[in-house]
Amino acid sequence: MNVFERYAPFIQDYIYQSGWQVLRGIQNAAGEAIFNTDQNVLLTASTASGKTEAAFFPILTLLDENPSTSVGVLYIAPLKALINDQFERLNVICQDAGIPVTKWHGEASQTQKRKLIKKPAGIVQITPESLESLLINKHMEIPSLFYDLRFIVIDEIHSLLRADRGLQTFCLIERLCKIAQCNPRRIGLSATIGSPEEAGKFLSAGSGRDCIIPSFEATKEVWRLSMEHFYNNGHQASDGKALNENLPVVEMPSDRAPENADPGIGYIFEHTRNRKCLIFTNSREECESVCQYLRQYCEVNHEPDRFLIHHGNLSASYRESAEEDMKDNDSNMSVCATATLELGIDIGRLERAFQIDAPFTVSGFLQRMGRTGRRGTPSEMWFVMREEHSEARAMLPDLIPWYLIQGIALVQLYIEERFVEPPKTDRLPYSLLYHQTMSTLASHGEMTPAELASRVLSLNCFKRIDQEDYRILLHHLIKADHINQTENNGLILGITGERVVNNYKFLAVFQENIEYTVHAGSEQLGTIVKPPPVGDKIAIAGRVWVVDEVDHKRRELYVTLVKGNIPAYFGDVAGDIHTRILERMHQVLNEDTVYPFLMNNAIYRLHDARETFRKANMQEKPLIHLGGNMWALFPWLGTYAFLSLERFLKIRCAKRLGLRGLTSFRPYYIQFTMQADEKTFYQVLKEEAQKGIDPMELVYPNEVPVFEKYDMYVPDELVRKGFAYGVLDIEIMMRRVLSWNTTTGGNNESQT
Repeated sequence: MNVFERYAPFIQDYIYQSGWQVLRGIQNAAGEAIFNTDQNVLLTASTASGKTEAAFFPILTLLDENPSTSVGVLYIAPLKALINDQFERLNVICQDAGIPVTKWHGEASQTQKRKLIKKPAGIVQITPESLESLLINKHMEIPSLFYDLRFIVIDEIHSLLRADRGLQTFCLIERLCKIAQCNPRRIGLSATIGSPEEAGKFLSAGSGRDCIIPSFEATKEVWRLSMEHFYNNGHQASDGKALNENLPVVEMPSDRAPENADPGIGYIFEHTRNRKCLIFTNSREECESVCQYLRQYCEVNHEPDRFLIHHGNLSASYRESAEEDMKDNDSNMSVCATATLELGIDIGRLERAFQIDAPFTVSGFLQRMGRTGRRGTPSEMWFVMREEHSEARAMLPDLIPWYLIQGIALVQLYIEERFVEPPKTDRLPYSLLYHQTMSTLASHGEMTPAELASRVLSLNCFKRIDQEDYRILLHHLIKADHINQTENNGLILGITGERVVNNYKFLAVFQENIEYTVHAGSEQLGTIVKPPPVGDKIAIAGRVWVVDEVDHKRRELYVTLVKGNIPAYFGDVAGDIHTRILERMHQVLNEDTVYPFLMNNAIYRLHDARETFRKANMQEKPLIHLGGNMWALFPWLGTYAFLSLERFLKIRCAKRLGLRGLTSFRPYYIQFTMQADEKTFYQVLKEEAQKGIDPMELVYPNEVPVFEKYDMYVPDELVRKGFAYGVLDIEIMMRRVLSWNTTTGGNNESQT
């Protein structure tokens, strides 16, 4: 089949006008799958490979040939910024065909929304939270809006595969289809899918359709990748000497630097000059700090400010101005950003991306790398790994540059194995069960317990939750006034439940902090958490402000711009790191490989770390004696297997071993004092592991391990059960413990 000839004439015209010579491999493959089958389709290809066009060209062709009598396509994206970006692209394609494109999110036009309700047609672009709002607040309009819905396109689907937000999205899709009595095909798009088969199952669950994953010959990926290491003060690892003639000595920043600014930031300052770059950090706090220092570098070097900032706590005007500047090919401004610019927003001719310290996931690394190389040039990323000099009496764990080793492991895992984190599908999502129960009652009104259970428990993501657990939840919610029982034994929202549902924050299932809006005169800067008292300073929008007034009732701050540097705080938490990354970190320290992307300081620092690793005999055993009764355990486990091991040690082994003062540096190592010797340690762990373990044993007495946003409204017994069986990774932890050799202290199986 000739896919191009099958396209509608307006699509062919668009391709000609765009100057395309041929269709890309993914576009031919997607066309074959969408035109010739009635199945769901997962399109996975590198960033900027044309996935959006690959999906929409055949979808729009089918709509053109047989117009839908309601909304024909529902496009779901994780970010409003991504919707705004794709809106412009789709409008250009659709305008000649008369297919309307409507944005539906909190910042979208109310006029366009009303127009859509009066005359449903074309494409609707929406976030999961706005889809939740639509189902609650426009329940009666759902059938007329979507009864002839043909396709649901889920963009950046990888971002929805490992958390409650993804499960929420697919609950909403199932609920919408039941209400509207439609059966659309699902099309998933992503550049970073770790297990396409598992992701395909996730995409299709509850749809009654199989998933096709088209194969095609991908273009060869070419990267420009470098990784450099900096101590935040004092001498550097290489002392300015190159290891060989082919490796240039690192160009250090000028002497004119802000007070207390570390050389890693100066390195970024020098290498963003006259270039348009993205500077990624792992938290909003770090983003604010880096932007402050870079702007101060501009000031002390008498240069115009050439740095912008972009993260989730900034106002829409700040974010959008940064996005617009990125799209300007003549701009040489650089943007300090978090994951908000990680996803597929087209930001034009971007020359280079910087990553400060290691991201948590291979997926995140690939997404950030993919921001560059969008105009026929190779993707380019410069890692900047930073570290404080160890104190003279520092213990062994402090001598390992964890971010540097983690960054190398992330890169090598993808280069060698094409590893990307797989979907997480084994959850017991009781928090989401509460949320969808309340949402369903808010949407439908009074329902019998049987009707409610039928609608909620039939959703695919709750397949592991039995009716008894649901009965426990409903009885608890009735007692807590979240749900009331009517005289007819029907269920409705109670007064307490209405207060929860009617708050706009109910729409989101991810954790949020209590936020205060920050105002500077008439300008809204964004939001912060835990505001300080009047007279103290805050950091936001890459600058420092003094607090003039705090209105706790309205949750607003009024501030004035001042000079200086202070840390920001937005309530960020560390990410979920996969066990495979920790295992590859062990291999990085244990092998002699010279990685071609390492720069001079990084090579020397890695060499020092490997020497430390080998002298301590860490390649042979996980338990290292630090002196006296102090020990360190390096299990090389991911976040939730590591968490399981902590609890296993405290609950099952501590008494037998005389463990005290157990402190975790998750997920790298655990430090403690111990009365037993090394051989006894391994023996006790193995004996306890061989007895087997019920996951509920690893929940502390009287503990209610609130983990997800709505766990606070769930019965304690279900919170414990959800944590034990859905969060802790006991299987991998037990396998690792049983692999440790009780005779030699080494490993019976390779860490990698």
